[in-house]
Amino acid sequence: MSFRPLIVASAVVAGGMALVSAIALSQLPPGTMLPTHWNAAGQADRFAEASYALFLPIVLTIGVSAIMAALPRIEPLQRNLEGSAPLLRTVWAGCLALFVAEEAMVAGPPLGWTPPDSLMLVGLGLFLIAIGNTLPKSRPGFFVGIRTPWAIMDTDNWIATHRFGGWLFAGTGLAIVIVALLPIDAEDRAGIVTTALLSAALTPVLFSYFRWRVTRPR
Repeated sequence: MSFRPLIVASAVVAGGMALVSAIALSQLPPGTMLPTHWNAAGQADRFAEASYALFLPIVLTIGVSAIMAALPRIEPLQRNLEGSAPLLRTVWAGCLALFVAEEAMVAGPPLGWTPPDSLMLVGLGLFLIAIGNTLPKSRPGFFVGIRTPWAIMDTDNWIATHRFGGWLFAGTGLAIVIVALLPIDAEDRAGIVTTALLSAALTPVLFSYFRWRVTRPR
């Protein structure tokens, strides 16, 4: 199991974004403020000085890639790593794509291109769809997947939970993409997206627990 292509891709992405950031920064006057965070409606709600905003996605790319590269080495359940490799690769690649989207949102306007306001939400939705498609392929582990104690201790629980979670994540991602593209009020969009994300995060945990309650030996 090798993650070398993703390590190389991470280095290329970080280097490319650094070049774009440097060019964009040279086009801006001192004191320019650029976005660093977007709310659940897809609207920029936090800003910082241009150099910080432009280079933040690069720092995040390097940090997340380092963590992803280290996870297989510190996973206690080494025997299950091969089964979870597709999910780890999907999460890693998806994070890179999101950081590129963030860089585009920040560096685009100084370079003469204004990305659509829906870019971050659409990117998040597609990320969740990709995760949903690979969740059922994973196997118990402490760092990848829906890591409830009942699933980690029981392979059948893990498989059932991740099949359920896969459908839920994919459906949530599709809903977010649709909501991001619909011409609806920003407050309504934020409420829908927040509810969908909380549901996707919490419902599989409850599913895993109740499955354990039903199937545990009496």
